[in-house]
Amino acid sequence: MNHPLYIKNMVCDRCKSSVRNILEDLQISFKELELGEVTLENPLNQAQQSNLSHQLSIQGFELLEDRETQIINQIKSEVIRFVHHQPTSESQTLSAHLSVHLNKEYSSLSKLFSQVEGRTIESYYIDQRIEHVKELIIYDELSLSEIAYKLNYSSVAHLSGQFKKVTGMTPSAFKKLGPQGRKSLDSV
Repeated sequence: MNHPLYIKNMVCDRCKSSVRNILEDLQISFKELELGEVTLENPLNQAQQSNLSHQLSIQGFELLEDRETQIINQIKSEVIRFVHHQPTSESQTLSAHLSVHLNKEYSSLSKLFSQVEGRTIESYYIDQRIEHVKELIIYDELSLSEIAYKLNYSSVAHLSGQFKKVTGMTPSAFKKLGPQGRKSLDSV
C-alpha cells in the first residue's frame, strides 16, 4: 500500500536531493520521491512524523497534513513540472495536465486553489512561466524568439507583453539587471 507525504517548498531537483538525504538520515524507507511528494514504504508513527517534520523545517520545507493543503501543493508542483520540465513538443493544456496527474476535475481544482490561495491557477502558471523566461534570459543561450517557442508562447510580442505586465519591465531591461531580478520558485 502507498503512504504518500506531501512536502511544501520541494520544487526542484536540489530540493529532492535534500529531502532524500533527510529521509535516509532518519532511516525512513521510501518508494518514490517526486516534486512535493514522497511515497513511503510504511506509514510513520507519531515520533517519526514529528522528527521528520522538524528536520524538514530546518531545511525550509514543511510537511503538509490537511488534505486541502496537500492538493494545493500538488497543484503547484504539477504547474512547476509543466512549466519547467515538460518538453516543448507537448501540446497538452495545463488544465488537462492537472486533471490527468491529480485525477480530479480541473474546475474543482481551480475553485479550491482560488479559495485557498486568493489567486487563480492561471495567474500562478503565468508567474511560473515568467520566472522561467527570466531564468532563460539570464542564461543568455537563447534568443527571445527561441524562448517564446520553447515556452509555447504564440509570439515574441505575446511573451514580451506578458513579461512587462508581470514584471513592469521589458525582457531587454530585465536582461540588463542580471540575476538579482529572479525569485526562487517557492516564493512565486
